[in-house]
Amino acid sequence: MPIYEYCCGKCGQDFEYLVLGNDKPEHCPNCNSKKFSRLLSSCGFISKSKGGETVKSSASSCTGCAADNCSTCGH
Repeated sequence: MPIYEYCCGKCGQDFEYLVLGNDKPEHCPNCNSKKFSRLLSSCGFISKSKGGETVKSSASSCTGCAADNCSTCGH
């Protein structure tokens, strides 16, 4: 399941949203504005392991990164 990154046009806050099917966020979680746009992202997929634990897997550009969030890793 992809995680998309968005930027709010009103408050400038970046936020992530887990996409299920054709789902998309309804509003910015910071200011509730409906004016936001999707950002390009090089990482952001999660999957469930056999034990039911959610595991984040990175894109190839982030394989050597130990950061929890691609926006903080510098890649």
